[in-house]
Amino acid sequence: MHAGSSIAELIPPQVRARLKDLRLTSRRAVGVQGVGLHHSRSRGAGLEFAQYRAYEPGDELRQVDWKLYARSDRFFVREAERESPLAVWLLVDATASMVQEDAARPGWSRLSAAKGLAACIAELALRQGDRFGMAILRGDGVRLVPPGSSVRQRDRLFLELHALAAEGRWPNAEQLRPLWERIGAGDLVVLLSDLFDGGAVDVAARLAAARREVLAIQILTAEERDFPFDGGHRFRDPETGEELLGDGSAMRGDFLARFAEARRAVDARLDAAGIRHADYVLDQPLDLPLRRLFGARDAAEYA
Repeated sequence: MHAGSSIAELIPPQVRARLKDLRLTSRRAVGVQGVGLHHSRSRGAGLEFAQYRAYEPGDELRQVDWKLYARSDRFFVREAERESPLAVWLLVDATASMVQEDAARPGWSRLSAAKGLAACIAELALRQGDRFGMAILRGDGVRLVPPGSSVRQRDRLFLELHALAAEGRWPNAEQLRPLWERIGAGDLVVLLSDLFDGGAVDVAARLAAARREVLAIQILTAEERDFPFDGGHRFRDPETGEELLGDGSAMRGDFLARFAEARRAVDARLDAAGIRHADYVLDQPLDLPLRRLFGARDAAEYA
């Protein structure tokens, strides 16, 4: 498959054009709330401000904050952290529940969105010179694409995404071992999933507890959000195959209440683990959750 056509199929041209305004960021090295620019641990006269410290003999006068001196009558030096390459891991949920799509947009499923979001993040990492890899999680285990930072790495990842099909349930504990062995301290992890399998949130929380920077994008369908069904309808669980027959109108209120409660439970677990998260609904622009996570001021314009 030609690289140009591969990119266009995964990332709509209008979305790719908007990616130029985004930058992958991490908060862990900076030690502040919210997502900030990623840095190395060495401080110096870099571009991004990190903290003040008292002036010491030998410091350059250009680093002195003269406005602060005027207010405090003391000399303080502005320290910054030098930027360093980031290792980004894309965790793609490819279990059977990810095949779900909306009738209003046939062929665009949760997995389609996860592929597109993964491609966008890989493209951003490539532009920044960051390393990026991928872990595919589904019933047959975990498939890893080790991190790299070249155009060839991006094309390899895109080919993996094109060939990816969803199947099975969430991997078991033994199958998940490669995640703990390969994802390093300080790496940035982005989980792309519907997050309704408790195992997905467990993985994110464990990585966060092990001092990995973890972000999560919950992928939802418009039908889950709106429950637009009327009359008799057959509802099927793609992972278990279980079916439920019911009247859409009669079920709407109870479903929406239960769905809202399930989302609140997921959000609470992610918040408790210190995991920054955003949601993506299949009828929204693909880059919207990236703008929310990475602090774009214009995110509201795409809501």
